[in-house]
Amino acid sequence: MAKCETQIRDLLKQIVDIESVSGSEDALADMVDETLSAHPHLTLTRMGNTIVARTMLGRARRVVIAGHLDTVPIADNLPSHWDQIDGKDVLVGRGTCDMKGGVAVQLDLATRLTDTVVDLTWIFYDMEEVEESKNGLGRLALAHPDLVRADMAILMEPSDGWIEAGCQGTLRVRITTHGVAAHSARSWLGHNAIHDMAGALAQLNEYPAREICVDGLTYREGLNAVGISGGTAGNVIPDRCDLLVNYRFAPDKDVHQAETVVREIFAGYDVEVVDAAHAAPPGLSSPVVASFISRVGHVRPKYGWTDVARFARLGVPAVNFGPGDPNLAHTVAERVDIDTVVRCRDLLEEWLTYA
Repeated sequence: MAKCETQIRDLLKQIVDIESVSGSEDALADMVDETLSAHPHLTLTRMGNTIVARTMLGRARRVVIAGHLDTVPIADNLPSHWDQIDGKDVLVGRGTCDMKGGVAVQLDLATRLTDTVVDLTWIFYDMEEVEESKNGLGRLALAHPDLVRADMAILMEPSDGWIEAGCQGTLRVRITTHGVAAHSARSWLGHNAIHDMAGALAQLNEYPAREICVDGLTYREGLNAVGISGGTAGNVIPDRCDLLVNYRFAPDKDVHQAETVVREIFAGYDVEVVDAAHAAPPGLSSPVVASFISRVGHVRPKYGWTDVARFARLGVPAVNFGPGDPNLAHTVAERVDIDTVVRCRDLLEEWLTYA
């Protein structure tokens, strides 16, 4: 086995085996900080458990490469272990896919690349897997906007070694119907709020998933019920019913336009926006993004929301690119194969040093 592959294998397992559930990233952040501090070509800034390492080579362009340190809770899947699955050498354990495979690539390259064709900002941030207000990248952008400015950003989210451009936006609304409570033995004296929700459910069942092309990439939208509640007792006609609906929308519209779409579909209902996040356009017209795509050669739309949307709102075109099958993220059998980790690292290194 080549020395460079052995090094990243060892680094990957070391990172994975440092438990870093959201809110408990201290040990991993300290390890990243200590590792980066040993390299004088990097200028470091630390804000809590978010660490920024920058090169100052005086290049004409700057690229941010970012990844989050935290994971969802452990499910009896640490420490990690190596295994053979479908003929591939894989590391199995919490965080291997989402997204410590990408963090290992970042840390390996950040320490080795001293002469690149662009200046680099490496961001290792905390609290991505929890509510928006705690997100380390978001807090960094508010406190130090200069540290996130760049000509392009690469988010090391698992994409199976593909470039996944842009991302869907997400909107959650609560639809409420109101009735009149009564004893169920005398139901004609009341009005059933749950029955009144039948029309809204029918709208969802009949809604055609739209496919929308943006910059040559086709994004598939979705409008789905994700929760419903109503009723107070088994002998009471319910006087209220709440339906939670999630709209995943393409980057051809912003949050306000997405809200308009939902309100038109559920016209006549009481609709309240619960939370929302903007989509991110693919950004394929950016010369830096185009250069990266020409090197990697694989690009597809991103289904789901990632922090590329945060960069897009800051005017920085961004893509997702990292090792790991996104369908395995958060699963008990989460894993990443070493070949994809090495391939992602080598492609990034080649682009950053020879582009």
